[in-house]
Amino acid sequence: MTDEIKRLKDIIDASNTVLILPHKAPDGDAVGSAVAWFHFLINNNKKPTIVFPDSPAAYLLPFLDGIEYLVFDTEPQKSLELLQHSDTLFCLDFNDPSRVGKDAVELISTFKGQSVMIDHHPFPTEFCNLQLSRPSVCSTAQLLYECIEEMDMLVTVDKNVGQGIYLGIMTDTGSFRYPSVDAKTHYILGKLLDLGVAHFKIHEAIFDVNTLDKLQLRGFAINEKLVCIPNHPIAYISLTKGELDRFNYQKGDTEGLVNVILSIEGYSVAALFVESRDGVKISFRSKGDYFVNEFSAKHFQGGGHKYAAGGFSEDTLSVTIDRFTTFLHELVP
Repeated sequence: MTDEIKRLKDIIDASNTVLILPHKAPDGDAVGSAVAWFHFLINNNKKPTIVFPDSPAAYLLPFLDGIEYLVFDTEPQKSLELLQHSDTLFCLDFNDPSRVGKDAVELISTFKGQSVMIDHHPFPTEFCNLQLSRPSVCSTAQLLYECIEEMDMLVTVDKNVGQGIYLGIMTDTGSFRYPSVDAKTHYILGKLLDLGVAHFKIHEAIFDVNTLDKLQLRGFAINEKLVCIPNHPIAYISLTKGELDRFNYQKGDTEGLVNVILSIEGYSVAALFVESRDGVKISFRSKGDYFVNEFSAKHFQGGGHKYAAGGFSEDTLSVTIDRFTTFLHELVP
């Protein structure tokens, strides 16, 4: 048992009331990791609560059935009061306080107890008492399983824990097809199936449940808003707030759309720009010799993995796209 794993076990053993904090705009890995860690702590006689900086997308909400959780955006005071009565804070699936948003960051900056970061994104900043960072691992969900295994606590991993881990691994690896997936990933997936995790139900919940508005929005985006950059293997889609309103946009309706762009034959970099009240949310994807994380960090306040990164712009949509096209030559290897 390494020193950091021993410290993690000691912190868990000494904990009672625990707060679990994923990143803002929680994706499948953030939600799956939070759910898995919630059940793991319950199974070890702790009292956990998840606080999301903002609400997860509707398609992820069924995975929160039976979970004690708050949404900071809608219940900030209650969240802060809970923080004051918690002795341990687990920061899952993010490696910098800014990733929880400018409001929810107070949950981290004012916390007085033991804090632990468990994450797989590169270039972490130091903001917790214990930092468990393994960028080589495909997902935070897999990293949680590895931590539990290394603490010799797998006996407390049940179907509920396994479902969260499966959700996190599946969504953060593009259904197990990204280069970050290794033999260990498939070994863990097999163990989860042995626990009774119904993998097909998780796939159906994520990929096979759509609204008519969502499908029409995606069709419009691909047919009317796709831009392929001449002489470059780069394409993007941008969506204005008005266009989102036209199709009764719900959070999560554009999830996976950037991967559709990347699937176009001959294209290795994809970007999706989605306008909101606060600015422009950006998703980048790439493959082969094209990497997007440093580009996102340099120009769009973002970061992530080599082949998958996010960003944000406080400028208008048109200015944001102009900046992207101005510097896209930096993406060419």
